[in-house]
Amino acid sequence: MTKVYRFTCIVCPLSCTIEVEMEGGKIKDIKGYTCPRGKEWAIEEVINPKRVVMSVVPVEGGKLPTVSVKTERPIPKDKIPELMSMLAKIKVKAPVKIGDVIAEFEGVKIIATREA
Repeated sequence: MTKVYRFTCIVCPLSCTIEVEMEGGKIKDIKGYTCPRGKEWAIEEVINPKRVVMSVVPVEGGKLPTVSVKTERPIPKDKIPELMSMLAKIKVKAPVKIGDVIAEFEGVKIIATREA
């Protein structure tokens, strides 16, 4: 059975409309990209989509009640609920500086993106 995925590429400002045709779990054809980075991104979106995840974590004794955090690199999209459950259980103590490692999730550092 053939399945076609259609994406608007987010790699560069050209925003190409890319179609990835899959058959039997394998890529059969890719159309619409204008650069190799777009083709690579579309393949990854179909096979193993990943995202950088941003959230907030409560801070005890800080200037602000929470600190914004993000993953240091994209994680598989299907792991996001598990990461969010882990972040919901975390509470850090002030002071927190930009770039501090708040936690780690499956080898990916969770980094503070502001002071608190």
